[in-house]
Amino acid sequence: MISSDSAARAAQVLSRPFSLGGLTVPNRVAMAPMTREFSPGGVPGADVADYYARRAAGGVGLIITEGTYVDHAAAGTSANVPRFHGADALAGWGRVVEAVHAAGGRIMPQLWHVGMARAVGAPPFPDAPPSGPSGVSLSEGPEGHTMTQQDLDDVVAAFAEGAAAAERLGFDGIELHGAHGYLIDQFLWSGTNRRSDGYGGDLDARTRFAVEIVAACRAAVSAGFPILFRMSQWKMGNYEARIAETPEELDAIVDPLAAAGVDAFHCSTRRYWLPEFEGSDLNLAGWVKKLSGKPTITVGSVGLDKEFIGSFKGEPAGVSGIDGLLDRLERDEFDLVAVGRALLGDPQWVAKVLDGRDGDLVPFDASMLRSLS
Repeated sequence: MISSDSAARAAQVLSRPFSLGGLTVPNRVAMAPMTREFSPGGVPGADVADYYARRAAGGVGLIITEGTYVDHAAAGTSANVPRFHGADALAGWGRVVEAVHAAGGRIMPQLWHVGMARAVGAPPFPDAPPSGPSGVSLSEGPEGHTMTQQDLDDVVAAFAEGAAAAERLGFDGIELHGAHGYLIDQFLWSGTNRRSDGYGGDLDARTRFAVEIVAACRAAVSAGFPILFRMSQWKMGNYEARIAETPEELDAIVDPLAAAGVDAFHCSTRRYWLPEFEGSDLNLAGWVKKLSGKPTITVGSVGLDKEFIGSFKGEPAGVSGIDGLLDRLERDEFDLVAVGRALLGDPQWVAKVLDGRDGDLVPFDASMLRSLS
């Protein structure tokens, strides 16, 4: 449980505003993106608008939506994950923005391409083959399509079109999904990127595709429109994978991304309190901030006593204190904290933490993953 002393400290530390590009976020808590599959045909409906508006009304400073598919046939692998293209889907997202803003919130869509994580024959475009830097899946299973230069150009353009649409719809920024073994991350990781052209080989080359996407998005939106980049070491199904073994290798990735136009990095870990490299207690977000000079968002089992892997097994997670998180925020190791399952289970999580109502916090149950609320 959260102690009475830390409750007062939480109100002070977490309530501070923060600037991302031209956006002022009213506090230091973001809602982490969580795939839900409640958008039939890829179109977010009124229930999706209500879902995000409840978190905004509950005090979340910045909402980052679930992953949304960019306009490329191989981008997705489900008919019920929302897309970020097409008049019907974009109209639905426009209503989401209106609902969140009416509740006093800020919101960014996460733009996503799953790459080789796509299942063969899956919707929304069954004929599109899984596509990636080398046609190699995370598990080195069935091979897919090795992307050509035209494929790369088309995907870069799709991300840029999504960024422009987001600003046009009134979103407060965008996040690019470059984590967890999906397409952008597949280029960053040597395990899936075995190209011998200008997009493969050393870290500079493996980062090129991500840099081109960031630069294209930056050119497609106004100067103050924030661009977030989500990154991770781990991949779905491969939790020991690493794109950077040393701080020097991490710097080779984040420095060109920052130069291309990233305003902040969202650094995904399974447990935010674990150090990233030997010899320092900085976590991934701490290291990225130190190396890039850009703001960072940390995430990973915030407010809960079990990491997310247990959720996939149907295991509940109890409420956990955040004293360690507050310590790190106070020393500016990172700038914001993203909360996932705790907010999924309790839309009022932020308000309760800031008000010291820790006894009212709702433990997370895996059934909540299937809830419309």
